[in-house]
Amino acid sequence: MKTITTVRGLRISLGKSALAPIGFVPTMGALHEGHLSLVRNAIAVCPVVVVSIYVNPTQFNDKNDLKNYPRTPGSDLAMLAGVMRSNDIVFMPQDKDIYPKEDNRRFSFGNLDNVMEALHRPGHFNGVAQVVSRLFEIVKPGKAYFGQKDFQQLAVIRELVRQTGSRVEIIGNPVIREADGLAMSSRNRLLDPELRKKAGVIFAALSDAALLIDKNDVPAINEHVRHKIESAGAFRVEYFEIADDLELKPLQSKSEMKAGRKYYACVAVRAGSIRLIDNVEVPVM
Repeated sequence: MKTITTVRGLRISLGKSALAPIGFVPTMGALHEGHLSLVRNAIAVCPVVVVSIYVNPTQFNDKNDLKNYPRTPGSDLAMLAGVMRSNDIVFMPQDKDIYPKEDNRRFSFGNLDNVMEALHRPGHFNGVAQVVSRLFEIVKPGKAYFGQKDFQQLAVIRELVRQTGSRVEIIGNPVIREADGLAMSSRNRLLDPELRKKAGVIFAALSDAALLIDKNDVPAINEHVRHKIESAGAFRVEYFEIADDLELKPLQSKSEMKAGRKYYACVAVRAGSIRLIDNVEVPVM
């Protein structure tokens, strides 16, 4: 694999390869097996793959979160070297490469901007749209790969592509989990060891939700999930919602479910000072 740090260098390298489609995996580093699964999926179908490593400042509404976000470039490159081919590229730009001038663009994503993560992280998805659209402009991929752990982000990016008329195909990949069910995340390494031992309760509670929908309605499931997670230790549920995968409109009752739609139980949990998100599909009743 090649490591490139400038937009000009990336464009020269991609221009020389003349291979299509370009597969693209945007990351913020601190890589884990979930990221590598995206890379492997891209490599399986794309003759050249670009993996970006860039911690985007515009999507952090909490400056301390940005400051503390794990950065592990050495181990990231070592992990990627184990799966990437000689002609694949790791793109590690600086702020000046992504934002040569201040990005004042404002995006509107309808209801996607008004639920779940958007309510708890103001401006987050606008920052995501800024950096993803900029990276698409630089890399010009044919296919881009994202993990479904970031369920709402995936919906936002698909809407971004629709609004901008981009020709990139957005491919969502299943959540990759630890042995106890905890969704793999770069933030997991920041968890207090005692909380990490108990964090599998998040997936366990979501799994319950998928089973309970058969004979219980949404308010009762909400209560069960919150109680199960919060009674396990120093966890606090910020939100729990069951929502469809298109508009992300939270259900008040399972009677609102529509045939042909997919629905997901989505949760955000404060584990001490660390914020974790996860989701599982629930059957349509």
